[in-house]
Amino acid sequence: MLYGRASTQQSLLALAVACRDIDVRNVKALIIGPHETPYEFGFFEFDFKFGKDYPRRSPTVVGTTTNSGRTRFNPNIYANGKVCLSILGTWRGERGEEWSAAQGLESILISIQSLMSTNPYENEPGFEDANEASDKKNQKEYVQKIRHETLRISVIQRLEEYLGIDAGGSLQPMAPSDYDLDMDTLDEDSAPFLPFKDLCKRRFLWYYESYLTAIQKGKEETKDGQSFSRMPFEGVSNSMEGKFNYTELEKRLRNVKKMLDEETERWAGEGLEAKGKETTVAVNLQRQLEQVVESFKRADMPHNVEFVDGNPFIWAVTYFGKPMTNLDGGLFRFKLHFSPRFPEEQPRVKFDTRLFHHRISPDGTPCYVSPLNKREDVKSHIEAVIDALEEEQPPYDPRTLVNPEAFKLYWGGSEERRNYNRRLRRSVQQSME
Repeated sequence: MLYGRASTQQSLLALAVACRDIDVRNVKALIIGPHETPYEFGFFEFDFKFGKDYPRRSPTVVGTTTNSGRTRFNPNIYANGKVCLSILGTWRGERGEEWSAAQGLESILISIQSLMSTNPYENEPGFEDANEASDKKNQKEYVQKIRHETLRISVIQRLEEYLGIDAGGSLQPMAPSDYDLDMDTLDEDSAPFLPFKDLCKRRFLWYYESYLTAIQKGKEETKDGQSFSRMPFEGVSNSMEGKFNYTELEKRLRNVKKMLDEETERWAGEGLEAKGKETTVAVNLQRQLEQVVESFKRADMPHNVEFVDGNPFIWAVTYFGKPMTNLDGGLFRFKLHFSPRFPEEQPRVKFDTRLFHHRISPDGTPCYVSPLNKREDVKSHIEAVIDALEEEQPPYDPRTLVNPEAFKLYWGGSEERRNYNRRLRRSVQQSME
């Protein structure tokens, strides 16, 4: 599994690519829907096929987040997966908009992402400047149904499939644990290729509050059982049909969150079993803890790191707030939960200490990014969490919106920022009580 390094931190949080080592011409890509659009934080997957004439000719691209070919998410992204872009030669464009050998995978992904706008209605040719009253009504209704289906199909349905949740909301029988298998002996062709499974689970935990906010907004604008409106450019077999049911979506969303939390808790038991069998991952985590402790000691860092109840798959970190910052004087504890399939499944981090911070979700999940080339290095994860807390002048990045209330205050005006600092300092003081 290979995750492509994007050129900027912004795109790193929004785009991901992967391919099998034995088949580099067939690539899967994931686009996370842009903030403040009806696609917000949805997971949209695409298949790329690079022919032997690449880069002279563009790759073929097919969207696969289509509800089995039943849902058209955009005027330019059809229900059958066709992506209409002049850069791909699938749509006539102006001179200079066609494919060139200087372009590549990332430029295509950014072009597709640009289609996911605040008003996708105007992406349809001939509707760019539509301003009639009927168009205004259609624009609003189009956004409403895209938001609903983004949540239902790209987020909830995807996570339910990843977690094995059946139609009744219960877990299907679990497959036998595979953490003690030698992954190098597995046949890649026979194993399902789901490269974004772990990434989507972790991003779901980041954006859970935003999903709830979107559901609340949808409840205010629509009624359960209300049918979607068909747009003038939608055909019988190339449309977005259905009915609103945000009550049901909220129920399913909360169930996904519950099941994800339970999955994380199960890792502890699986980890103890792996420790008893002295698996490669268990031995590696034991060795890494010793190295991290020694590294912090040499650097004269006060932070404490230890196993929870002797389990190498749960690490507890006690972090002392950085002097001369808003965190000064605070004492914070967070845990790293490891899967027996680490590093294929990345650690899930959660703060035990409540901290009002724009990079920590209300349930304690921090928004951090560890270096892609150090995914197996636990120390880099710990350092990335601390860096996210201590960064004094972060660039504005809506992809880090994990705590809507704190984020709004932090990036608001001067009075909002002062309010944010007061609440942060109050939570820091409470951490010592």
